[in-house]
Amino acid sequence: MFNAYLLAGFAMVFWGIAPLFGKLGLGNAQPLAALTIRSVIVSILLLLIMTVKGQWGCVVEVTAKDTMYIALEGICAALLGQLAYYYALKLGEVSRVSPIVAAFPLVAVLLGIVFLGEKVSLYKVIASVLIVSGLVLLKY
Repeated sequence: MFNAYLLAGFAMVFWGIAPLFGKLGLGNAQPLAALTIRSVIVSILLLLIMTVKGQWGCVVEVTAKDTMYIALEGICAALLGQLAYYYALKLGEVSRVSPIVAAFPLVAVLLGIVFLGEKVSLYKVIASVLIVSGLVLLKY
């Protein structure tokens, strides 16, 4: 029923909608307060969903090593990245800030190649050049 590309499409739509709500919500709110509110609400919803679905066993089964990596990912993305994004969104235009933030795959490609030993391919190089080109065009 669902495949990776359909789910990626859903993510794209939701991540495209989210900055509008973020910009509107940051009107009189400080970015740290906004991120705290967002995180608390999302945490409550996740706790409810896990309880209703009875999937707490899945959480307990995660190894300490995997938990550490997931925690580091959360600190990078959901805390530091999101906080920087909220400050940028408060100060800048959604139409400029969001594409810059959305260029994170460029960093992921480079780090995947350097630290995970992923293969360099012509398509990855072309995609990276296109991302950089898009960022350059946002300057104007």
